[in-house]
Amino acid sequence: MEIKYQSYLNSAKKNKKELKKTFKKLSLKNDKEIDEIIFTKHDKAFEEIDCLKCANCCKTTGPLFTKTDVKRISKHLGLKPQDFEEQYLQIDEDDDKVLKSVPCTFLDENNFCSIYEVRPKACTEFPHTDRIKQKQIFKLTEKNTVVCPAVAKIFLEINQQLG
Repeated sequence: MEIKYQSYLNSAKKNKKELKKTFKKLSLKNDKEIDEIIFTKHDKAFEEIDCLKCANCCKTTGPLFTKTDVKRISKHLGLKPQDFEEQYLQIDEDDDKVLKSVPCTFLDENNFCSIYEVRPKACTEFPHTDRIKQKQIFKLTEKNTVVCPAVAKIFLEINQQLG
């Protein structure tokens, strides 16, 4: 991972309490205003951050797999859904289907995803900072500030902006 990316994550970890306050301040705004603030920062963050130079999400966390994900991916791999689940997935404490281990089995040494075209919906949408109604996923986004350098950058900047 690039040094700059790691510095964003380190800063988010160091300022975790401050960022929690940022989410509380943001939550006082209306939904459209929240989305606008985050979307603007999202676009700027991804002009700088290249996921292929990072892949921290794939190295440290695992996505949830829906039934649709399992069907699509198992078909792509030439496996029966049940065989795919037995080989790669487990049920977590929330009763969700997740990978048995991280880093992700499908991540190669160059940070490329071997199932990119059929990856889980959770991967497609990560880090979720471009979806509408951001307020609804603040808990998830707050967790992602220490996983994704782009999310860290977005919220460190919002923290400065809100004072």
